[in-house]
This record gives sequence, C-alpha cells and structure tokens, in this order.
Amino acid sequence: MGWQLNSIGKELLSVAEMGRADELAVQGGVASLDLMEAAGKSVVEALRRRWARRPVVVLCGPGNNGGDGFVIARLLLDCGWPVRVSLLGNRDNLKGDAKENAVRWAKLKKGDVTSFEPNLLDGAELVIDAMFGAGLTRPLEGKALEIVREINRRNVVCVAVDMPSGVDGDTGQLLGAAPNAALTVTFYRKKPGHLLLPGKDCCGEVIVTDIGIPDSVLEEIRPACRENSPALWSQDFPRPVAADHKYSRGHALILGGADMTGAARLAARGARRIGAGVVTIGAPASSGVIYRTGDPGNLFIPLENGNDLNLALGKKRRNTILVGPGNGISEKTRIMVKSALRSKLPTVLDADAISVFRDDPAELFDWIKGPAVLTPHEGEFGRIFDATGDKLANCRAVAEKSSAVILLKGAGTVIAGPDGRAVINGNGPPALATAGSGDVLAGIIAGLMAQGVGAFDAACTSAWIHGRAAALFGPGLIAEDIPDLVPQVLQEIRT
Repeated sequence: MGWQLNSIGKELLSVAEMGRADELAVQGGVASLDLMEAAGKSVVEALRRRWARRPVVVLCGPGNNGGDGFVIARLLLDCGWPVRVSLLGNRDNLKGDAKENAVRWAKLKKGDVTSFEPNLLDGAELVIDAMFGAGLTRPLEGKALEIVREINRRNVVCVAVDMPSGVDGDTGQLLGAAPNAALTVTFYRKKPGHLLLPGKDCCGEVIVTDIGIPDSVLEEIRPACRENSPALWSQDFPRPVAADHKYSRGHALILGGADMTGAARLAARGARRIGAGVVTIGAPASSGVIYRTGDPGNLFIPLENGNDLNLALGKKRRNTILVGPGNGISEKTRIMVKSALRSKLPTVLDADAISVFRDDPAELFDWIKGPAVLTPHEGEFGRIFDATGDKLANCRAVAEKSSAVILLKGAGTVIAGPDGRAVINGNGPPALATAGSGDVLAGIIAGLMAQGVGAFDAACTSAWIHGRAAALFGPGLIAEDIPDLVPQVLQEIRT
C-alpha cells in the first residue's frame, strides 16, 4: 500500500500520539495558548452552524479539556449567548493554559463559575462537555459521574469537546459512563475511540477541525492506524485494460458446503461483481445440482476431500481460494484449510474455516505461509483468540502472531496486518447485521486477491465497498442485494 504521510488525512492518532502532536507543534513555534484558543473557536463555530442561540452550560474539567471549555464559554458570551460555567475542582489548582483561560473568563462581568451539581442543568438547552476529553484513564466517579448520568436522563443536547468524557480515546471502551453527545468536535485527527463501539455511539456526529498543528508532525509520529477510505487504496484498485481476458483478471476457487449452499453462492457473486474473471465453486458432488442451477456464470467442480482440492489447486489458472462459507465445523473443513494454506496461494478463511481451529489456533498459525486474510466476526474471534478489552490491540496481536491479515467484522470493523498497520472501517450501516453479508464480504476479498491485490489492501478495500453498497440500499437490505450494488460503488470510486 505504501502509505503517504501528509497526503491522506485519515490518520488515527492514539491519545499519546495526539499529545505528541501538540508538543511538536509547540516546539515548532506554535504557541500552546493559540492552540487552545483555536480549539475553543472551532467548537463554537461548529455548534453555531447547527443551533440558534440558547442557554448553555459549559462543564469544565481540571485539565486542558477544561481550558478549552473556558475559551468556548468566553467566545459564546461574546456572541450574545447566555452562558454558565461549572468547574470540576478548584480554580486555584488549574495549571498553564487552562488556568490562563479560567482567569480570562473570570475577568468578564458575567464570568462566574457555578458549583458542579446536577441542578446546574436546570434551564440549559445545550451542554458543553469539556470535562476530560480523550485523556481519561480511570472510570468516572463522584460529581462527574453524577452529572453525566443527569445529562443522559434529561436528554439534554450535548456537544463533546475532543471526546465524550468517559470514553477511552484509544479503545472506545466506556470508563463507567459517558454522555450521549449529539456532536463531538475533535482536533487535527480522529482517535480510534471515535470509531469503535461503544464509544462511537456516544460521539454522535464527529467533525475534525484544524487548530494550527502542522501536518509535518506526522513525519516523526508515523501513526500506523488509519480510518478506512478510498484515499488509502483507490489509486491501486485493479482496472481492466484492453488486453485483459477472463483469466488475466483472476480465477477464484470457493469451497462450498453440502447443506448451507447459499453461503458459497453469495461469496461467488461478490467475487465476480468486484472483478474476478472466473469463479469456481468446489463442493461435494451431492450438492452439485444446486450449485449448477445457481448463477449461470459460476463454474462448479466436485470436491470430496483434500486430495481433490490439491488437484484443483494444481490448475495454474486458479490463483486464489476461499474456505469457510457454509463448510461446517468438521475434520473435513480442517483438512481443506490445511490443503489451501499448503498451496501458499492467496487464501481467505471465513466462518467455519476459522472456528474449526478453536481448540488449537496455533496449528492454524503454523500452516499460514502465504498471503492470507482471516475474516471472523466477534463471536468467532472470541472462540479462539483473546477478545477481552481492546479490540484494536487484540486484532493487531493476532495478526502479528498469525502472519495473516485479520479483518474483525462488526460495527467498527478492524483490519490489522502482520506489519503493525491497522485500519478501522466505520461506514458499515447496522443493516449489515443480516445472514450472508459476511459471505459476500469474504467473496469480495477473494475476488480482489484473485486480481493481484495484496491481502491487506484487499481487506481494506472490500470492507469499505461492502459498507458503502449496504448504505446505498438502505432499509430492508439482505445479503443478496449487496453484490448488485458493487458496480455503483465502483463507479463512484472511479469518478
């Protein structure tokens, strides 16, 4: 993929990396007080574009997030908005820029600071959460927890500064509780917590604003995580040329099951729609009639055992294999997976092809010698890998250990490569929670790999196209609808 820093704009920064970006900006001559002023100004501009003047309560925490809150209060007051400010803690304990902006607020005639109590929300039509942002490291407690619960109980419109207080910026996990924000304004770059559940649901609309940090700081930080977007991969997307023929566009072999025959057929349709020149379904002869009477563009060969698969993979033109959709959790599936991986051809393992190794994931890892993508949903991931806590870190750890690309499906799909790169895909709508949608995704990945796309790029590209196709359809989506919307997505990418 060869990520180009400063040309994508979809970098995701960890909390520590964002702190480093601030430091580097200051070292480069940007005054930290100016950064805070710009942050507050960007929040005010964002909320004024969305809401008319109304009574506002600004909740300020004891750190720099609270300093942003004092700037916001001052600028809103300058615009004629009725503003009240409440500080968690003592103003005398504030430091640096936060203290300076608290002093500036105090110098105003209406610059009072009220006590941090739930009744301060009385009469408020909008609440600014500037308590902690993304930097919170322990669960909310005491008055902060009480006020967050009261915001949610009253359903007051909330604007979060940087991150809703109580959401871990690195993982999206809730630290006790968090307000349900209508809008979150963050600065310079998003963080993983903006895209990962459950924090994502607390953020509402997320916008990223420029506060004066130069993109040159990324050269030192070198972030290894991105938000998925065509900007990452569209330039390298395979496009047919005049000299192409069906075999030059790749030949994918998809292993189908004897009973759940729909899974392989959905995968095959996804592979063909994304551009694979030929797709063959290999399955037990007993189910051949079903596969042969499905989509007429699919080829079918009978496969009964590992020897049959070895012979099928010996055909030079078959260059990619997908194992798992509808295969069943059985010794036969385990043998098929080993045969596929032994070939060292680009391989996609989905569903049963992963779950069949739940008692011995190390055995699966040992067989991975060539390009491979594993596409578990969270249940399948949890059966054989550690799924507690940090989704992004867990996915990266398994990718490194397995030498495979891991695509962990779900709201906030995570794609991690063995080299440490990671991408979070956030465009998939809830309607994708329907049987067969994962089979289509696996087929799209296989179809791209058949065309020579690398494992990591194929996973990222497929996740975004899959999500975009589902979003285009809207309510009532079923898995069969997704492949037929892929051409429309491809047209969008190419224009």
